[in-house]
This record gives sequence, structure tokens and C-alpha cells, in this order.
Amino acid sequence: MKMPILQTRLLSSLAKVFSDEDLSAPAFEQGSMLANEVYSFQIAYRISPEYREDSIECRLDVQAGEALAGNCLARRVIPIQSDLPCYEDHDEHVLRTEPGLYPDLLRPFKGHLTANRQWQAVWITINHEKNVLPSGQHSIVLSFESEEHGRLAAETFSLCIYDCTLPEQSLIHTMWFHTDCIATLYDVQVFSEEHWQLIDKYMKTAVEHGINMILTPIFTPPLDTQIGGERPTVQLVDVFKNGNSYSFGFDRLKRWVDLCRKNGIKYLEFSHLFTQWGAKHAPKIIAIEYGAEKRIFGWETDSTGPEYEHFLDEFLPALTAFIRENGLEQSSWFHVSDEPSEEHITYYQNASRILKKHLKGFPIMDALSSYSFYENGLVEKPIPASNHIEPFLENKVPDLWTYYCCGQYKKVSNRFFSMPSARNRILGIQLYKFSIKGFLQWGYNFWYSHHSLYPIDPFMVTDGDKAFPSGDPFVVYPGEEGPLESLRLEVFYEGLQDLRALIRLEEKIGREAVIKLLEEGLDRPISFSEYPRDDAWLLNKREEINKLLAQ
Repeated sequence: MKMPILQTRLLSSLAKVFSDEDLSAPAFEQGSMLANEVYSFQIAYRISPEYREDSIECRLDVQAGEALAGNCLARRVIPIQSDLPCYEDHDEHVLRTEPGLYPDLLRPFKGHLTANRQWQAVWITINHEKNVLPSGQHSIVLSFESEEHGRLAAETFSLCIYDCTLPEQSLIHTMWFHTDCIATLYDVQVFSEEHWQLIDKYMKTAVEHGINMILTPIFTPPLDTQIGGERPTVQLVDVFKNGNSYSFGFDRLKRWVDLCRKNGIKYLEFSHLFTQWGAKHAPKIIAIEYGAEKRIFGWETDSTGPEYEHFLDEFLPALTAFIRENGLEQSSWFHVSDEPSEEHITYYQNASRILKKHLKGFPIMDALSSYSFYENGLVEKPIPASNHIEPFLENKVPDLWTYYCCGQYKKVSNRFFSMPSARNRILGIQLYKFSIKGFLQWGYNFWYSHHSLYPIDPFMVTDGDKAFPSGDPFVVYPGEEGPLESLRLEVFYEGLQDLRALIRLEEKIGREAVIKLLEEGLDRPISFSEYPRDDAWLLNKREEINKLLAQ
């Protein structure tokens, strides 16, 4: 028997292929999808150990038949450096703990590959443009060819497409969109035409992956900023200071709204009107006074003083008038301050009072983990972290949201480089079981160091310069023409599709039956900290759901 030049193996989207270890993930050669969803799998390859050459130039050819023509996208899985894969007191549900290269970036290519003796992977996406595909059994043939050797290897993936569709996503989902990071990394002027074009591209990619709410910088967001420091000014609202009164211009905000509508953003999440971690100060606000730009509020502003309250008393009525003129009453959400704790309750209470004077009828939400803020009526829409959500669930807080960031690294779902992809994807099932209304994560594209002291190179620094575990600050990379996705973003979107599939199944068999199906055979009920940890359970459960939907 002739020795194969290449070794290949089809893998699920949940496998992570490391270049410095042997491939342990089992072969995954068949799957199913609903007609309008996005489906992904991988093919791993390397030169056979017995073969004499150390590298071979080859081409990957993907043939999917006429029915799927134009609906297959192949991207290389690129290992990216992580200096801080996890905290020292991590739990046991991680793949690795040492600094090194972790598979993450998905980079488009034109078919040409270099195979060597290390395992590499190509990510195959079916229906990346979200068409409604024809149902039936489809074969996707992936073959490696070279001019010298001809066909080096081939694999066939069998995909069943069911004549059934996912419902529209009802979960409200935001990952914080950092417009200043885009301007900085692409070296363009804030809100120049080049910047708007890039914002458009990054919005489009966000929406394609289930993000339907966007952080809207009416003023420069006071997020992850060193006390006394500044982030680049990204202020959509023009402010004119006329003695002790103010007037406002909303032209840039209107352009932002139009761009959101064009891309399918449903909800505007107006940036926080008080500083992070305590609401003690005002955000940076730039105004035109006597014909010159100047900062009129910032870290030097006491949030409990009369000057800032007077400003908000004039600004918020103008903003709500703009909201009503543009038909945004049902899509506008507000923030007070991010992640306050009990020691800040007096400041938060005062800030909340000011906003409530003018924002009656508009939802006000904040990421916080102390139930007392909600219990005392200080926040209408609390967003507890997934590892602090139990008191909110026990007290049946209506329309509850949740979030995670770097602090949610024990037991609960998250998306760090070091974590198995199943730990990323399982969130969709958890969101379904607990009827979670919205999900927030702080880093769609945070490409600065911790506290925004300086920009970083996201292709080399993935941890905010050793501040957060790699994978926490961003899920997209700054490609030359626009965003490049990560496998973590694709896997998270699979979790959102799982959520939608469960909602569709509930329409057929009822909620109680769906939860019974999910927890069948498990030792414990599913919670945010207790859930099956292995890939096979998730993959098999989704297959079971698909078959029930197709009946």
C-alpha cells in the first residue's frame, strides 16, 4: 500500500488544533444543520512522519456540488501568541496553562497552503452568507493537490440539511464596540470618511455573528481608563457651551443611527454617563466654547456637584427629543456606571436619580453583581456576572441579563484561548434554560493595554499586555481591509444558533419537554456552573434537536 504523503482528519468546530502536539480530537465526518443557519467544521493536515520532505506546497480544493455552490468558505486557523492564557488559580477545565501559540485567528486564503510536519487546520464554513439552503444530503469533498504529486489526500464530509429554519434571534446581545481602537489601529482620524467606512465593516461583521445592540459613544465611553487618564475622543454629539447653558448637535449621531439601521443593529446602547467602578466622576466631554474646543468635564468633575447635573438636565431632554424624532423609543438603552460595588452605592444612587429625572420609560442597565442595587431600586435592568447570577435568579428578576469578562474563569462559560471551545458554546443552552433576555461582553475589539494606556498589536498581544487572559479583550483582529474573525467568535455564534434552535423546538414540544431533553441522563440539572464539559455531548445533543425539528 502506498504511503500517504499527507495525513488528514476531519474535525468538529469544537476541536482546537495545536501545532506542537499530536492530534487527539476524534474524526468528525458528518453533521446536520437547519436550512438558514451557519455550519462549521475543520480539516486538519500534516506531512506524514515517514515522508522524506519537511514541507510541501499544495492547494486545498473544496467541492460541494451545485446545491451548495458559493456557500462554502475556507479559512486557515492561525495560531496566535498568548503570554497570559489563564490566571494562576484557574479551574481544571482548560486545555493548557503555559504561554505559547493557541489556535484562534481565521485568515482567508486563496487555496494555496504549505504543509509541514506540524498539525495545521482549515476552518470550513457552510452558508456564511446565511441563505436558505436546499434540504437533503450533501457531500463536501476536500482534496489536497500538488503539481508534483497530484492528489495528496482527500476527505468527504457528509452534511444533512433539514427543511426547517431557525427563528430570528430574540436575545439582545452586545459586545462593546470600541470605535477609538479602530481609529488608532488603522491610523485614521476619528470620524473621518476612512473611519466611518471601517466602522461600517466592523458593524457588519458584528451583526453577522449575532450582535444586535451596539455601544454608541454619545461621549467618549469612560471604560477601562486609568483614573486621570484619557482615551481618544470619540464623541458623536456636538456640545456648545454658551455661558451657563448648552446646545447640542446630533448630525454625527444621526449618521451612526443610519449606519446601524443599514447593518441591522436593532438596539442602541448609549455610553455610560458616569465613570466606571463607582460613578464618582463625569466622562470626558468636549465642547465648543468661544469658538475653541475644550474639555468641560472629566476626572476632575465631581459627579455629585451641581455643574454636571445641570449639564445633564439640559442634555438628556435634547437627546430624548432626538430619539423620538428618529423613532428610536423602543431601541434606546442607557447606562449609569459600569461595575459599581456596594462601597459606591451613594454615588451610584445620586447618578441614578439624575438619569431617572429625564429617562422615564427608557431602560437603564448596568453590569453589577450586588443584588442590593436592584433590591433598593437603583437599577432597573441589572446585568449580573454569570458567576454571581444566582440571587437574581432566585428572586425571579424579570427579563434578566448576564455577562462575563476576565473575572468569570472558574466553572462558568467563557471564551479564553486556553478553554475548550465547548465551554464557549455551552452558553447558548444556559441562556435558554434560564430565559435570559440579554448578554453583554465588554470586548469585541479592545486593542489597547489595560487602562487604555497605549495601543497593542492584537496579532502579538492578546491579553491587554498581561492584564486579562488571552481571548477576553477581543474576538476580531484588524485585517488590512477590515475585521478578521476568530474561531472563538464563530463558536460563540454556534451557541447563539443553539439557543434559537431550542426556541424553535419549544414551539413544537413545549418548554418543559425541551429542558427535560437537555438534562436527560445528566447527574445534575444544568446551571451556569454545572453543565456537560465534553464536545461529544454538545454535538450529539444538537443532532438530536435537529432531528426532532425535522420530524
